[in-house]
Amino acid sequence: MQDNNERLNTKTGTLPPKIAGGPGRYVQGIGALDRIGSILKDFGEKPLIVSDDLVWSILGARVSSAIGDAGMEPILAAFAGECSHSEIDRISSRCRDAGGDVVIGLGGGKTIDTAKAVAVNLSLPVIISPTIASNDAPTSRVIVIYNAQGALVEIQRMPFNPNVILVDTGVIANAPVRFLVAGIGDALPTKFEAEQSAATGALNMFEGRPTHTSLVLADTCYRLIRNYGLQAKKAVERHLVTEAVELVVEANIYLSGFGFESGGLAAAHALTRGFSVTEEMHGCLHGEEVAFGLLVQMVLENRNQEFLDDFIRFYRAIGLPCTLADLGLQRPTAEHLQVIAERSCGEGSHMHKMVLAVDERSLIDAILMADALGQEY
Repeated sequence: MQDNNERLNTKTGTLPPKIAGGPGRYVQGIGALDRIGSILKDFGEKPLIVSDDLVWSILGARVSSAIGDAGMEPILAAFAGECSHSEIDRISSRCRDAGGDVVIGLGGGKTIDTAKAVAVNLSLPVIISPTIASNDAPTSRVIVIYNAQGALVEIQRMPFNPNVILVDTGVIANAPVRFLVAGIGDALPTKFEAEQSAATGALNMFEGRPTHTSLVLADTCYRLIRNYGLQAKKAVERHLVTEAVELVVEANIYLSGFGFESGGLAAAHALTRGFSVTEEMHGCLHGEEVAFGLLVQMVLENRNQEFLDDFIRFYRAIGLPCTLADLGLQRPTAEHLQVIAERSCGEGSHMHKMVLAVDERSLIDAILMADALGQEY
């Protein structure tokens, strides 16, 4: 027995542990927003809602009624449009002065990130209710901070993921369909990036190795999108909520969010470093950039022609970008490509989590090859 205790008390390995993480609770369905009052009871009594004027004009009365039915009165903090340090400080002061004890983020990505940052500032629980399914930001710990001019200045991480994600698919289906398609573009790479990251032994966003569960969920994310993505798009074009919509929204927000944080990222997301500083691409959504980045990653992985053809046909059917021109870069110059490659391959980039080593030259060639393949369709 003594020998066994000595063995257990001895350092037996140096591998990092496997770590997975995600939101405390995920709620999705038509009318889910009407449950917000009952959900709030588990977290506080004086909710501060971060929402912009447009979203509040559409959903404000409904949300206020649901919270009022639970015996609470919401405090509104009108989001000014930019997730900046000054905006975060302003809303934090508003929450503190009003005695808010739980934060709600209602809206799109920058509104959500601002709500997360306020919650971190004041050590409060946070509930996120996205009004679009354009990316997986709602579930994650990541907070992207910009300056007043809209330039990215910092990426922060919450100590823990949001407490509750509340997704009303009736609201999602009434947003422009482009957002759903962009969310598909952001979610599609989850499986492939997690596989590359795991194969290279790279650590995930929790500084741990991915669990088997993470890889399984990343694969499920991909399969749901390929099986039901086009059906979901057609339904949302008509503002309908079908089971296909429910499955794809879950993939876009929950499975993709869990998958990228617990599985890891690679080339597809690394390319957004370069795309985001390319002026001609500034009209693109994040998921649209990531989608083309995945085509480039497929070239870097040396996928066969049949695989690539199948992928591009799906992109064209659903409306994802297949070429640089689709992203707004009609006439890519050598300078454009060099800047994109330098930024995408810079220090600390997820590009270096690929199985095959990638440098600026090989990345430029892969971008041009993906662009050429896309032009064939």
